[in-house]
Amino acid sequence: MNILKINSRNIRVSLLFTTVLTLNSCDQKTLLNPIPETAITGENAFETPERILGLVNGIYKSAKSGNFYGGNYYTYSEARGEEFINRTSNTFTAFEAWNQTLNASSNFIAGFWASGYETINNANILIQGVADHPGVVSDVVGKQYIAEARFLRALSYYSLVTAYARPFNEDQGASKGLPLRLQAETTTANNDLARSTVAEVYAQIIKDLDEAEADLPLTHSSALLNTTRAHRNSAIALKTRVYLNSGKYDKVIDEAKKIVSAQPPFSAETGVKHKLENIVEIFTTNYTSSESILSVPMTELDNVTGQTSFPYVFNANSEYNLNPAGIWGDTEWRATDLRRTFSRTASGVQFLTKYSKPSPFLDYLPIIRYSEVLLNYAEAAARKGDLATAKKLLIAVRNRSDASYIFPNAAVASQPNLIKTILTERRIELLGEGFRSNDIVRNLEAFPAKSGNGLVAPAVGPAQANYVFPLPNTEIITNKLLLE
Repeated sequence: MNILKINSRNIRVSLLFTTVLTLNSCDQKTLLNPIPETAITGENAFETPERILGLVNGIYKSAKSGNFYGGNYYTYSEARGEEFINRTSNTFTAFEAWNQTLNASSNFIAGFWASGYETINNANILIQGVADHPGVVSDVVGKQYIAEARFLRALSYYSLVTAYARPFNEDQGASKGLPLRLQAETTTANNDLARSTVAEVYAQIIKDLDEAEADLPLTHSSALLNTTRAHRNSAIALKTRVYLNSGKYDKVIDEAKKIVSAQPPFSAETGVKHKLENIVEIFTTNYTSSESILSVPMTELDNVTGQTSFPYVFNANSEYNLNPAGIWGDTEWRATDLRRTFSRTASGVQFLTKYSKPSPFLDYLPIIRYSEVLLNYAEAAARKGDLATAKKLLIAVRNRSDASYIFPNAAVASQPNLIKTILTERRIELLGEGFRSNDIVRNLEAFPAKSGNGLVAPAVGPAQANYVFPLPNTEIITNKLLLE
């Protein structure tokens, strides 16, 4: 009660006592046993604008889990590909992913699934709660919050379906995908749910992103919020990724044109004015530049450390060195390229230093950057036969980091070679950002064999069971319909 804040103790007690005498017994009980402001239950969670905003922030927080976009999503996605060599055989830092032996009982397999679905359920709770409590926030704000929840639900489903289900391009999404949970759950009563097809999951992702695009703000009030909370261009950018993954190249181009100008220097002309920035600065000194469409922020009081921290595992603790037989050894990736500066040498090998902050590892982890959108657009344009546009976009990304570089004519003159060159540029530009494994799978390629430090990992082809992650035993046990 505000009355308790009066400075004079005698006046405070007198007023409080007088007030109590005038109340009936029910009011006395309420007054003398107030519900603390920090005691939030299902019944009062949507009572105030502040609490609703707290729930929105909670969805972002769950996406920032150490097993999700706070760390292990990057660790395991990068370890599966061929760009890094394991040095420690540490089961807790993705050795099973590196040597292709992940199984249904692996801690990460269960943790990643649980973190993804926790984010999804938090989004579902927010969507339902705002709808069930009209008037607590304005219609505009309520629509924005629901749009943010839809965006994060879409991001979570995309991350899960591309890991635990067969690739869309294998059979146009006819395979079994994931349980599609779209209602808020507060008990385990509805845990039994069969898997929807991959195509149905993708359709829901696009539906969420289309609806999010309509109600997300064009911009937020600061560069920090534009980087760490979804806005309209965030939904559009993510759609270019989703459509690329499902081979819908016309759709990639349609979405990309909304936020990529027709001619270089490419930029977004509406909403947040995204454009390419200095590649070194965006990973060292300016995490909230206009290139950063969505990132995971880290602060002294809210960070991910230890074995779930991607910067710790891949840099500070030296558990994975760059593979000289991977993209790091590409001779067309010149020493003059600024992206070559993201490395350090120790024990005769190189380690990635895109994330170089010391403990407690406060590097922002990028989820979507503008350069990815340009490369998504370039690949889609090349696959549709628009080689001129594809080359312009490709050159913009390369020359941002190596201004004098000229692609060999053979690398860009034909459609097959241009597509191959764009895919190679993705490996360079997005190295250490969690893309390589999915790029292998969406293109139905094999995971290459790799070796180093006395360790060997076999090649894994599309026909093998371990081409995608196994469903976790924790879900198999609790969801009786999962395997039907």
